[in-house]
Amino acid sequence: MTNERGSAAILLLAVAGLVVVLTIGVADVGAALAARLQAAAAADAAALGAAPVTFRPFGAEGSPASEAGRLATANGATLVSCRCPIDRNWRSRVVEVTVERRVSLLGLGSITVRASSQAEFDPTKLLGNP
Repeated sequence: MTNERGSAAILLLAVAGLVVVLTIGVADVGAALAARLQAAAAADAAALGAAPVTFRPFGAEGSPASEAGRLATANGATLVSCRCPIDRNWRSRVVEVTVERRVSLLGLGSITVRASSQAEFDPTKLLGNP
């Protein structure tokens, strides 16, 4: 007999360890991608919610930034910036928001993902089609 006794167990242990590491890596990539999609959805909601609030004759109350922050929070994100100035004219305007979302990963601790979105609001559409 040779001294190779137990080498199969060591090889099996190494393969099991590699499988665990790869599983954690795949799970982390999936969690990061899911967080990115959720941040994008939160940014879209925040931009769409803030756009009409920029038009005061519309009767909106509060600020566009507070509305964007409320919708970002409702979607699990935090508002980072809101470029959405209040404007009383009837011209079309575009708002831009950026949100971030923290995600806990199994192997890397936690990361923050950011997403930005824009929304256009045309007050003349409130008048209906001629």
